[in-house]
Amino acid sequence: MKPLLSLLLLLFLNAQLSFAQDAKAQAILDKLSNKMKGLKSFYIEFSATIKNSETGTNESQTGKGWVKGNKFSASYGENTIISNGLKTWTIVKEEKSVYESDAADDEDGINPKKLMTIWESGFKNKFIKEDKLNGESVNVIDLYPKNPAKAEYHTIVLYISKSDGELKKAIMKAKDGTVMTYSLTKFTENPDVDDSKFVFDKKKYPGYPVIKD
Repeated sequence: MKPLLSLLLLLFLNAQLSFAQDAKAQAILDKLSNKMKGLKSFYIEFSATIKNSETGTNESQTGKGWVKGNKFSASYGENTIISNGLKTWTIVKEEKSVYESDAADDEDGINPKKLMTIWESGFKNKFIKEDKLNGESVNVIDLYPKNPAKAEYHTIVLYISKSDGELKKAIMKAKDGTVMTYSLTKFTENPDVDDSKFVFDKKKYPGYPVIKD
């Protein structure tokens, strides 16, 4: 009975440790969520890399974005995304096209609002460790999709500052082997943003057809 008792005790301790780690991750994420919900608006700047060893993809871009309530406007490389909360317009300069979709259907795309709240739905979380990022102490948390069959990513790794609780980095690992890394280089709380920032003006893009999804 002693070996069995030892095994049961070990399994119990492991379960308790796992629960403690998940509880710690949730507490960190809840604190960040509450902070984000308390903001009327925010502005971010970020750098991003997209890599896939199988396809040879290795791209780097910079971007910036404004968020106000359920509205956002962002530039990523030469592309621009504008959403008024009801409709989203993606302006692709290389194609000279505009793609219009319902904001509620933009589940697959990454925008500044989703990047800063991605952990809030559809994922389980696990505290991994404390680490250093550019000399700053951070908490590392993994996210796993609750429904893997329907998810684009199998793992998302978050790096959250221990000092101010802000998201500093997110690594998104897709099922096809693509790894997207977003590093936050600037975060501004409650900037004054005029609502015109979130209005798509077709006159600014002459010759660009609007393709509705």
